Amino acid sequence: MLTLNVAKPTRPERVVIMGAGGFVGRASLHKLQVDGVNAVALTRKEVDLLAGSAGQKLAAQLTSTTTLLVTSALAPVKNTAMLLDNLRMMQAVIEAVKATPVAHLIYISSDAVYADSDQPMTESSPAEPGSLHGVMHLAREVMLKNELANVPQAFVRPTLIFGPGDPHNGYGPNRFMRLAQSGKDITLFGEGEEQRDHIFIEDVAEIVRRCVRHRATSIVNAVSGKVTSFKEIAEMASARFEPRVKVVGTPRVGAMPHRGYRAFDSSLLARLFPDLRLTTLPSGLDRMRASLK
Repeated sequence: MLTLNVAKPTRPERVVIMGAGGFVGRASLHKLQVDGVNAVALTRKEVDLLAGSAGQKLAAQLTSTTTLLVTSALAPVKNTAMLLDNLRMMQAVIEAVKATPVAHLIYISSDAVYADSDQPMTESSPAEPGSLHGVMHLAREVMLKNELANVPQAFVRPTLIFGPGDPHNGYGPNRFMRLAQSGKDITLFGEGEEQRDHIFIEDVAEIVRRCVRHRATSIVNAVSGKVTSFKEIAEMASARFEPRVKVVGTPRVGAMPHRGYRAFDSSLLARLFPDLRLTTLPSGLDRMRASLK
């Protein structure tokens, strides 16, 4: 359960963003720069976390007053080799922070750490991942908690993220909008009946920004609190371009992921940040349309 350790938002002296070239890293960097924060953007070019010298290189960028934001990951994790590489990357981060302890650390994890549930999940729901991707993020969280016990830490667990600049083109709003914009039919898995929570990229970055400014610790889910079926999202994407493309169902192969339902309770966000206004799915799709044009 997230704790805000500084009641009045304060500007950190320095933030180092590991993974600043990625989806969440880039959006968080922009939010912090708008605030006038001294933000250092690190990508694989500056510090390759799989290189032997990674720990030393990252340590050289840190100070005792630094907030370290870690977004770097090889994702989604598809096999054991990728899992092990991700753990090696986090070991390099731990080595760096042990050499130069920081004031605050924020790790961008994932809702994949949670077990499936027929009820909306909260930050207190069981962390029992059913995928290698979820195992990776939970293992990284445990590594950080155990190896850097004296460093204040916050874990932000986003659900499915959508919005301009997505590098993965994953199944859902990002791919559907690109297909509709290019005049290509949208093909669903099955009839697209699965209901999932989606959150806009800038909302995730805003949650990260607030965790930084409040020196937050513990866990918060970056979620909208609403579920929408993939078919509904595909229809919304199609309706935003002319001529409208078709939304086509296909015979489902294998079991439906998450038994077709993965919902989250967003009441913690509402309680901690009552002025936070999350972007609705239709509004987010409109902003994506504008960026694609």
